[in-house]
Amino acid sequence: MPKHLTIAVVGRPNVGKSTLFNRLAGKRLALVHDTPGVTRDRREAEVELGHLALKLIDTAGFEEGSEGSLSARMTAQTSIAIADADVCLFVIDARDGVTTGDEIVAQTLRRGGKPVILVANKCEGRIAQTAVADAYRLGFGEALAISAEHDLGIAELADALVPFAIEEEASTVEAEEGNRPLRLAIVGRPNAGKSSLFNRILGEERSLTGPEPGLTRDAIAAPWQAGGRTILLHDTAGLRKRARTHGQTLERLSIASTLDAIRFADCVIVVVDATEAFEKQDLTIADLIEREGRAAVFALNKWDLVDNRGGAIGRMRERFDELLPQLSGAPLVAISARTGEGLSRLLPAVLEAEGAWNSHISTSALNRFLADALARHAPPAVKGRRVRIRYMTQPKVRPPTFALFGNQLPELPDAYLRYLTNGLRETFGLKGTPIRLRLRGGDNPYADK
Repeated sequence: MPKHLTIAVVGRPNVGKSTLFNRLAGKRLALVHDTPGVTRDRREAEVELGHLALKLIDTAGFEEGSEGSLSARMTAQTSIAIADADVCLFVIDARDGVTTGDEIVAQTLRRGGKPVILVANKCEGRIAQTAVADAYRLGFGEALAISAEHDLGIAELADALVPFAIEEEASTVEAEEGNRPLRLAIVGRPNAGKSSLFNRILGEERSLTGPEPGLTRDAIAAPWQAGGRTILLHDTAGLRKRARTHGQTLERLSIASTLDAIRFADCVIVVVDATEAFEKQDLTIADLIEREGRAAVFALNKWDLVDNRGGAIGRMRERFDELLPQLSGAPLVAISARTGEGLSRLLPAVLEAEGAWNSHISTSALNRFLADALARHAPPAVKGRRVRIRYMTQPKVRPPTFALFGNQLPELPDAYLRYLTNGLRETFGLKGTPIRLRLRGGDNPYADK
């Protein structure tokens, strides 16, 4: 179930805050009149809006006044409401357009740091659409066009609140799981050096190694204490092309065991033979890990055998990001399981990837990112109609999953979704983890199916 939301309705005097408060409450609780400044105190109401449980706070309009004056005391009450709120509904009068008073309120809201939904009220007529477009300059994205008096746009406003109600789901995952071990699987194609790395990490010969490919047949697990963490390390059988395992029941069972280890893992070390890196089977394995939604680190093994090592890691990075854009930026660590070279860099890379995999980003930060991304590159029109992305939130971690709310989102081209994904990865340091985007329209995701 979504969490209980505290909503502060704010704005300059006489923009329709109390009318909206009454509309959302479903009853006439606040006094409404054309005279500015009717509301002086904070008025609160517990209401249900669809499947959302809301605590609404109606506030006085922002007005300048000398210290201790009635206006100053009213504004102080509004500031308290903003501090208490999870989300602020910033109401402007669409008939008046953006005024100096609106800009003063916007500055106050930005200093408050709370998520803001911009609402253009009194949008009964066509003239109001100009004000909706002009509202972008307030810095809170596109305004929702409503008429509180005529019950227009209220359903869309309820939909806009849903992302903030589900934000808490992601941040509670780690607390629920407790201090369980980090589950780390070592995978790769046959003879890449997986078991040698497994033994080198543990400091003992736990897995049989040798020049013959396919020595490991079942996933072997062993605890590893490192960096203040308990890590459950899995050595696995090499993954060959499916056609080459036809009729070989034992090997097919070994591969099934490896796939189970990947699904069990939090993070996967993909061991790649650096002397012949990123062949087709390496890419197939990496794609499998991405589809399973696991964090990934790529260990470029046999680095001691690489010729012309100067600049080699840069060339491999460029090739990797080109061939596997879905895992762009994932850690590449040059190692030698035989000599121990580079092993000290492997654990930090694993912890970095696991941290990205567990990352939860606040809704306010996500929507600042979204506003910047839309300003740089707006979504293309589809069949002459503009695609509108209104909000973004993160309902899940492991891997980071982001929900986009708006109109016609299924029509967004893959190239634009990649643009957003790459922006999220770069802005929030989500390297080494898959990223999921979920496209949601205007329907309430909590509605009964």
